[in-house]
Amino acid sequence: MAEKALLFINGEPPKSFPEYQDYTLIACTDGAFHYLKNRNFPLDQLAFISGDFDSHSGKDEGIHHKKFIHTPDQDKTDFHKALEIIADRGFKNVDVLGGSGGEQDHFLGNLTVAFGFKDHLDIRFYDEFSEYYFIPKNIIIHQVKNKMVSLYPFPSVENITTKGLNWPLSHGSLSITSRIGTRNFAVEDEVSIQYEKGDLLIFVGKNTLPQET
Repeated sequence: MAEKALLFINGEPPKSFPEYQDYTLIACTDGAFHYLKNRNFPLDQLAFISGDFDSHSGKDEGIHHKKFIHTPDQDKTDFHKALEIIADRGFKNVDVLGGSGGEQDHFLGNLTVAFGFKDHLDIRFYDEFSEYYFIPKNIIIHQVKNKMVSLYPFPSVENITTKGLNWPLSHGSLSITSRIGTRNFAVEDEVSIQYEKGDLLIFVGKNTLPQET
């Protein structure tokens, strides 16, 4: 199993935390440090806390100071800089909590940052509603029957074919200026997606949808 990192950033605080033993590295940005501390997160699990510390002093008696990494570059977001640190430490897989919610320009900014890293890191966001991430041009997702599956072109996708969705696509095109593929759902346990050109963001619902009787 590939080593995986878990990163908390400053969006909507998660209502529950994942199993820590699934991750080799756990880190947070300085803004996320607030809610982790308030939620009694075991701070000794953190490998580092990074950021420009505009929302935190960078000092805390419960954490050894070497865990704070000051990244003052104002041309990059704290999320961007944290991903750079994780990549420099050799990780390829990163799960992100706190990427959505709050101010929506932050959410869009987080997606844009992830887009910039998509060829180097497998970044998966999780919130209370869904899991979402950029997908390669040929993928099969598993255990999704009756779950919401939304396809969002970033900004366009050409020659896309899907199988296993209620409204399938056959050699179609998606674009944020004309047609997007949101609010679909899986009718099979496996959904396959293939496309020829462009970039595609997928949202997979956390829960199964209620079925009509």
